[in-house]
Amino acid sequence: MSTPAAEFPLEITVEHARDLLAQPGDQVVLIDVREPSEYETARIAGAKLIPMGKIPENLPHLPADKHLLIHCHHGGRSLRVTQFLRAQGLTRVTNVAGGIHAWSQRIDPGIPTY
Repeated sequence: MSTPAAEFPLEITVEHARDLLAQPGDQVVLIDVREPSEYETARIAGAKLIPMGKIPENLPHLPADKHLLIHCHHGGRSLRVTQFLRAQGLTRVTNVAGGIHAWSQRIDPGIPTY
């Protein structure tokens, strides 16, 4: 049975993202839309790098049956990507508010801030 699209909010906190990623199974995918140099500086373990500018060409490869959590540095780029993906018909897409900066401050202080 599929989950109704209404259960996938536009935006969630880093704490909520952490909890979703900790659930068993592979139903949640974390996508980092920052640039490769930013990803090299700081990254969340398990995040898949797809820079914002490459999202359109990667659209056919994104799993529509999984909950996609989109993050960037502070949450602005990832919100735009989330809105774009939803406009393309993907309903299970959520922005991680505050991005990796908030993740570093509130979840994993071992991730460098920049």
